Amino acid sequence: MVQQVTSGIKISVETNFEGSFYKNYKINYAFGYTVTIENQSKDSVQLNSRYWVILDALNHTETVSGEGVIGLKPVLKPGESHTYTSGCLLTSPFGAMLGHYNMVNFTTTKKFQVAIPTFRLSAPFAIN
Repeated sequence: MVQQVTSGIKISVETNFEGSFYKNYKINYAFGYTVTIENQSKDSVQLNSRYWVILDALNHTETVSGEGVIGLKPVLKPGESHTYTSGCLLTSPFGAMLGHYNMVNFTTTKKFQVAIPTFRLSAPFAIN
């Protein structure tokens, strides 16, 4: 598990390898990740959007951005957390993801970014 705190918001990420399959004559490696967003600040905040960079060992980079996470824009009061699970496909058995969430502080009405720490994706059969 990797963790990072930015502006009182703690991001924790756990990953797992889901399996591999062929699509359009290419092998794909499926990875799942579970993110917990914990509000350790004294203010209520809302997650509005996300930005991801997905890297694989073959130097392929993909960026993904959009509103909320899995269709939600969670509001977190102090001490509350939100956990969700998602996934990605890579064309190699190794990779990594990183990014940030765009959030708003309801007390100050200021928008801010919360870093998503870099986490590794690796198929267990490919690890030395």
